[in-house]
Amino acid sequence: MASVPDPVPISKSLDSIMKSLRGTDRIQIGGVFGRWDDAVGPTVAAHVRPVRLDQGVLTVEADEPAWATQVKFLAGTIIARLAEVAGVEIERIDVRVGPRR
Repeated sequence: MASVPDPVPISKSLDSIMKSLRGTDRIQIGGVFGRWDDAVGPTVAAHVRPVRLDQGVLTVEADEPAWATQVKFLAGTIIARLAEVAGVEIERIDVRVGPRR
């Protein structure tokens, strides 16, 4: 009779699946999306939001071109703040302009 493996928590299984598909686990994603306002401050958060984290590349969406330009200038600071506040390492930030919220 074959032995049955020990149960694995679903969170661990999801982490493994997400990491294999995207190289990013749910803790990193939760850190970026859950702590965004703390990392960037209320002024930037009112105009820029994270939309995707994939293998160290964070894609954000700004509500107007001026904010997209501002984020490009602040990218190094935002990356440092996300590491400090959320414990997430980002290699680069891609910025796009989206509709106003």
